[in-house]
Amino acid sequence: MIRFDRRMLAHFDWWLLIMFLLICAMSLFNLYSASYPPKPWGTPPYLKQLYFYLIGFSAILVILAVDYQELHFWNYFFYIFVVGLLAAILIIGKTAGGAQRWISLGFFNLQPSELAKLMLVITLASYYSRKEVTDGYTIRQLVVPIGLTLVPFVLILLQPDLGTALMLGFIFVSMTVFVKLRFSVYAILGSTGVAMVLLAWEKLLKPYQKQRIQTFLNPEGDPMGSGYQIMQSKIAVGSGGRFGKGYLEGTQGHLHFLPERHTDFAFAVWSEEWGFFGSLFFISIYFLMLIWGLYSSAFARDRFGMLLSFGIVMLIFWQAVINLLMILGFLPVVGIPLPLVSYGGSSLLTTLLAFGILLNVRMRRFQVGQNGD
Repeated sequence: MIRFDRRMLAHFDWWLLIMFLLICAMSLFNLYSASYPPKPWGTPPYLKQLYFYLIGFSAILVILAVDYQELHFWNYFFYIFVVGLLAAILIIGKTAGGAQRWISLGFFNLQPSELAKLMLVITLASYYSRKEVTDGYTIRQLVVPIGLTLVPFVLILLQPDLGTALMLGFIFVSMTVFVKLRFSVYAILGSTGVAMVLLAWEKLLKPYQKQRIQTFLNPEGDPMGSGYQIMQSKIAVGSGGRFGKGYLEGTQGHLHFLPERHTDFAFAVWSEEWGFFGSLFFISIYFLMLIWGLYSSAFARDRFGMLLSFGIVMLIFWQAVINLLMILGFLPVVGIPLPLVSYGGSSLLTTLLAFGILLNVRMRRFQVGQNGD
């Protein structure tokens, strides 16, 4: 299973790694500022995040040593394991902020819904690569992937965690459209999606979730209440001007006007301190990294590798887009982190594992067949 080939070093994507490491470095510097000045007790968030980075980098080395084709065998075991964790949360999960999303491991609170995102990418990539259809998938042929998506979707919705559940939906739609559907299927899935949105508004969404959407539409209606987060985030971003206020000089974050400044609104801290051009630089590197990931997908050695790469890029892309639009007030606050930037052990480790798989696919693009013979 573990096999070293010197050609893998020659085909290693150093540019992708450099962009990734640059994002990681900027994120850690930003997290230090977002948690500054440090509290006199406990481990500061930036230091915890550094520990998770080191664990994640070690995991990437292990992933690179194993052919990604092994995921074909392990993906359903991984699926059952993650679904089991999601079910266990409803019984023994740790509750915080009105949500039951974590399993306490003593030294670390594991959030299985983060793992579920990567699990779904691997599962759908494995299924679609095994069940290739040249003339487009029909509704009947989508029953299995829809079912595989709905199980974790419902379990996460029960926590409740609407943002992460919606991310599973984005992953499913992105990967399913990518593998090609028959024209009639688009109409069926589109009308079903609209019906589900209407049903969710009337029957499924809790009052605070409806309030978030109403606040998004009119944040000025309650600037000191439900609209406070969005208003302060927009103030922080706008006050950065062209070149920012300077590192550690942001007032919205350091004077505690900006809530959740080291998690969901971490990029608002960056925007305030580095301004428009600093934000443009960060976003350019970030999305260039994702575009480079799509390039990896286009040149993967097989269909499974192509779908894995594409799914991982979509996993990071949708979270990044939703988080940035949320910070700017173009989307309601749904608690979706900015991968690699927002503080959170489970989110960071999941993203690092995903990136390790992306590097793995890119590194083995020259091999032919499962064993590279």
